[in-house]
Amino acid sequence: MCRPARSRWYSGPRCGIVPGSRHPVPLHLNHYLRYSVDMAKVCSSCGKGPSFGNNRSHSMRATPRRFDPNLQKVRIIVAGTPTRAYVCTRCLKAGKVQKAVSGA
Repeated sequence: MCRPARSRWYSGPRCGIVPGSRHPVPLHLNHYLRYSVDMAKVCSSCGKGPSFGNNRSHSMRATPRRFDPNLQKVRIIVAGTPTRAYVCTRCLKAGKVQKAVSGA
């Protein structure tokens, strides 16, 4: 059950059930449990994106996690013009993209 509205740390009557949790979490605290994604975690060259799996504790309890690719923000040549893009290190190392030379 949710705590009453007169509680110090929770001011509303609504609760949300978080997957993998035994206890309901107040909805205003749910944003701490979600992934914060600021950018698209996708390589502009090969399209590699995040994969998903589980963290395994010593007791083998599974909690969801996310494996992000190693992306670097680099200036590359696309259609003859230099643009900034996120490219995985595998594509950079293999030479699949042409890096733009910075004019100094």
